[in-house]
Amino acid sequence: MGFLYRKLIRRLLFNFNPELVHDAVIRSARAAQNVPLLNSMVALMARAKDLPVTVAGIKFRNPVGLAAGFDKNCEAARFLAGLGFGFLELGTVTLRPQPGNPKPRLFRLHEHRAIINRMGFNNAGAWEAARSLERLLPLPVPVGISIGKNADCSIEAAPANYLEALKVMYPFGDYFAVNVSSPNTLQLRSLHAGERLRRLVEPLLDFASGQKRVKPFFVKIAPDLEHQELEAAVELAAEMKFGLIATNTTVARSSVPERWRSYEGGLSGRPLRQLSNEVLGRTAALAKGRVALMGSGGISDGAAALEKLKLGADLVQVYSGLVYEGPFLVKEILDYLNRSGWRPPHR
Repeated sequence: MGFLYRKLIRRLLFNFNPELVHDAVIRSARAAQNVPLLNSMVALMARAKDLPVTVAGIKFRNPVGLAAGFDKNCEAARFLAGLGFGFLELGTVTLRPQPGNPKPRLFRLHEHRAIINRMGFNNAGAWEAARSLERLLPLPVPVGISIGKNADCSIEAAPANYLEALKVMYPFGDYFAVNVSSPNTLQLRSLHAGERLRRLVEPLLDFASGQKRVKPFFVKIAPDLEHQELEAAVELAAEMKFGLIATNTTVARSSVPERWRSYEGGLSGRPLRQLSNEVLGRTAALAKGRVALMGSGGISDGAAALEKLKLGADLVQVYSGLVYEGPFLVKEILDYLNRSGWRPPHR
C-alpha cells in the first residue's frame, strides 16, 4: 500500500496547494471515522505487531506516535488512531481561536522530502477542540494534547494563557505537550529561557497535581538551542519531573538549497534529521535517564525511527514522513523495528 501511495496517490495530491490538500485529508478522515466498516478495514491493513512500552506512567502499544500539527483541532482522532500509531499528539491548541499567519504558509520541498511551514497555531480554540474530543473519546491509544500561546498574548501573560487552555483540555488528554518552540509565533521561543520556562510550567504542574488524575507533561524544545539553554532545560525537566520532546522544526537552512533560504518558518522532514538527532543525543546525555524523552524530526522510515530510539528516545513521533511516505508509514516502521529485534530498554 505504501508503494501505491508513493507511485500514484502522492503524485496526484502534489499537484495541488499543500494546505488545501492537508485540509481535504483532515475532512476526509473526519468523515471516514463515522463509517465503522471503513475504520475496521483501515485498521486491519495498518496493523503491525505490538511493541509495548511504558513511559511517564502511560502504557503505549508501540513507541511510534503522531506529532502535533497534523490534527490541529482534534477532529479526526478516531480515524488516525486506526493507522497503527501507539499514541496521537493533537493540536497545537490555543485558548482562543486564531487564524494563524497569512497565506501561503505551507511549502513542500519535494526533492528533499521536506516541508517549510509558517502556520502560526491556526486552530479553532480550546473549547471547540474539547467538544470534538468529547464526541470521539475514548480511543484505543493514548492521546497527548499540545497547547500553545495565542499570538496576541504577551510573553508576560503567557503562563496564564497556557493554564487556561490546559484547564479546558485537561479532561481529554493522557499527557500534555507544552509548545514553546514553534518559530512561527513572535517571541515564543524566548519561553525556553530558564526562569521563564519555570514560571510557565509550574502553574501547569500545580494544576495537574490538584486533579483526581495527575497527568504527565512534556515540553517541546527547538533544535536551534545553544548548549547552555539545552542544559538548563534538561536540568529543569529533571527537577520538576516533566519530559522533553526533541525537537520541533528548525529555522536553520544550511541543509537545503539557496532558493529555499529566504522562506520564513520551520523546516521539517529529512533535512532536519541530523540536527534533531544531534540535539536528541545531547539531551539524552544530559538527562542520564532522569527525563522521559520523545524524539521527533526527520523520521521517514524504520531506520530513522530506530536511530532515535538508540539515541535515547523512549518514544518517537512522525509528521512530514506521513506526507511523503503515506498512511501506512507507521506499519512499515513497526515492521522494521520488529525485524531489527528492537525492544524497549529496562529503565
